[in-house]
Order: sequence, then structure tokens, then C-alpha cells
Amino acid sequence: MTDDSSPPSRRPAEHALAVLGLGAPAPAPADSSPHTFPGGGRWRTEIPSCEGPEALAVVLAEAERLDVPVHRISQGSGVWMLTDAEIAEMVAATAERAVELCLFTGPRGTWDIGGSVRTDSRGAGPRARGHDAVAGCVEDAVRATELGVRCLLVADEGVLWTLHRARLKGLLPADTTLKVSALIGPVNPASYAVYEGLGADSINVPSDLTPDHLTGIRRVSAAPMDLYIEAPDDLGGSVRMYELAELIRRGAPLYLKFGLSRAPGIYPYGHHLRTLALDTARERVRRGRLALDLLARHGADGAMAPLGSRLPGPLNRFDLDDEKNEDR
Repeated sequence: MTDDSSPPSRRPAEHALAVLGLGAPAPAPADSSPHTFPGGGRWRTEIPSCEGPEALAVVLAEAERLDVPVHRISQGSGVWMLTDAEIAEMVAATAERAVELCLFTGPRGTWDIGGSVRTDSRGAGPRARGHDAVAGCVEDAVRATELGVRCLLVADEGVLWTLHRARLKGLLPADTTLKVSALIGPVNPASYAVYEGLGADSINVPSDLTPDHLTGIRRVSAAPMDLYIEAPDDLGGSVRMYELAELIRRGAPLYLKFGLSRAPGIYPYGHHLRTLALDTARERVRRGRLALDLLARHGADGAMAPLGSRLPGPLNRFDLDDEKNEDR
């Protein structure tokens, strides 16, 4: 629970607008999320789209130079786009700095031979089409965790449920966390709770949800939420830095994701995109610095979760009746 005795965060230009007769009503206390991360803190940070060891090195160096605290670094192309040596190098570099490394799992519909994802309706989108695609995601999960990765990104409800069951069965390490991709992010409290029940430990909601939407979600779930403060163009391209304090107030516990608009896509990444990947990795960290500076000016930077923290705390899961029956 949060400390309700702490002073409310200042909103942008609050004093100046009040002097001019343009002040806004005080925030309603009932809108505030009552939840925190385990061990305290209402927000963590994430640098997304870090596609390999070289980009990771750039992010870590730039984060140190600009004094940007980083809780999690995520990758979007997938485990299958990295060699064992590359994964091991990324695991070692992030472990040295107590940063969580999250890698995307396996095949997705937007890259396979199905034509429906290229229609106006987008068909099944990034979900895993067919048994073989699910199998590829599971293989990625097993391989990545054997190499030391402890956070997996998923873009399919069935894959999420399968990996959650695999975790409970000991096929994946018990401390593996499962993160739902923004590509299938829920847009209402009911669907958010479903993802939590299926095994999600953090859930990326679409970047265009309003503060009221976040409050609605927080009335039914305490599962950590991921939100692009600046979204890539294919996720809307919104830049919401000035809303940051309010988004934290409404959505905590919240991962602040520092994406980048007006930048070409780099998935699936390869060395032919090296210059773009390194330049955009560096700029994502700079965007993080800009956002954190705004938080500080608004008096909302003091509620960061401790660096090195990564687990989500107790969450609500669906009963596994089939698993219980097997054990009788």
C-alpha cells in the first residue's frame, strides 16, 4: 500500500495557471492506485527494443552517463534471433548491474506465411498460429531460461498460459516472470484481470489508455503494468511525458517504458540495421532522462522502486483443475 501521508505531486504549471485563474480541481484521492511493487515503490523503468549485446552495451553506458536508473531491459525480435553466445553475454552484462533482461518468445503471426495479418483487419496479429508456433515459443522459453534469462515476453494468450503451467511444473525456473506484449495489451479491467489469471507478471497496456482507464484497471488488479511513455509509431507514436506523474498516481505499480516515436522499425533485427539500432538505443535512454527530469520538477520522483527489484509480488491466478486432478 502507498503512504497516504506523502504530499500530492505537483501538476505541470499548476501555480502559474492558478494565478491566471486557469487552475484545475484538485486530484480526487479515490482515483489513486493503492498498490506498490513488493518492497515499496510505485514505478520502475524499462528500456525496450534492445536487440543484442552491442545495443545493450550502448544502453548501459548511456544510462550511466546520464544517470538514468534502469530496472529492466527488453528485446523485441525474439530469442530465436540471438545466438547462445549473444544471450549469455546479455545475461552476464545485466546480471552485473542487477538489471532484469526480458527476451521475446518465438514465432508470431505477423512474420509467418499467413496472409490474414497483412489485410486491413490484421487477422490474428502477432499471436502464435498453430501448434508449431506455440512449440517454437516454448522452445525459446526453455532455451533462454537455460542460459540464465528470467523474464520472457509473450504476445499470445495460449503461450502465456502454457508457459505459466510450465513454470508451475518446474519446466521453467520458478522465478521466471512472464510479460505481456503491448502488441496484445488489454484495454479494459476485465481483460487485464484475465491476463493476470493466465500467469502474467507484468502487463503492457496500449499507450493510448486514459488515466481513467488506468484507475478502472487498478480497481480489479494489482499486477504490474507496463506503459510506453513514448510509443513507437506502430503503437500510436504518442509522447506522454507531461502526464507522467498522473499516470504513476493512477497506474502504480507501473513500468515506465521509454520508447521512441518517428523511428523506423527494427524487428526482426540483424546487423544490416546496426547503426539504426545503436542510435535509437542511445536516444531511448536520453528520452528516459527527459522524462525523469520532468518527474523531478513535479515532485513525483521519490517513489521509485529499489534498483535490482524485479518480482511482482502475490498475484491472482486461475485454478489449475487439470493439474490438481493429475496429482491425485
